[in-house]
Amino acid sequence: MKIFLIGFMGSGKTTLGKRLALKLGYRFIDMDKEIETATNMSISQYFSDFGEDAFRETENKILKSSDLPVDAIIATGGGAPCFFDNLEWMNKNGLTIYLSLSPKALALRLANATDERPILKNLKGELLEAFIAERLKARDSFYTQAKLTIMGADQTPERVIGILKEKGYLK
Repeated sequence: MKIFLIGFMGSGKTTLGKRLALKLGYRFIDMDKEIETATNMSISQYFSDFGEDAFRETENKILKSSDLPVDAIIATGGGAPCFFDNLEWMNKNGLTIYLSLSPKALALRLANATDERPILKNLKGELLEAFIAERLKARDSFYTQAKLTIMGADQTPERVIGILKEKGYLK
């Protein structure tokens, strides 16, 4: 089963995704790394050189053209579900899980990473939390279309596997 992890940056898609893939014996795919490999550029550099529109087009093409294994955990970029028909495509091609955290929890996680994340550059403290809250509000209608939502910062592979079994996605 393909499992697409969606959610805001800092929600744990990559960290949880790697651990979950290991527990399930699935392959882990980080879409940001796939984009960096395909473009031979960091995400920050690509944003800087070409802008968000070009990045979103590239993200869309790579998501849909990647030869994804049947059993894979795919960590998407935070904005990926919000552009083109990416979320609809992910819902048709696998299980989408929204990793949901509060703006405060996300701001705490992202406080030391604002320089490496283009849209967070120069945001600190309350400004960072307010920015995240505003972005989450704008993205909520996309994120909540995921087939499953897992709330809270205590996301563990065991917890996710338990939910997947409870919901009938895993035996």
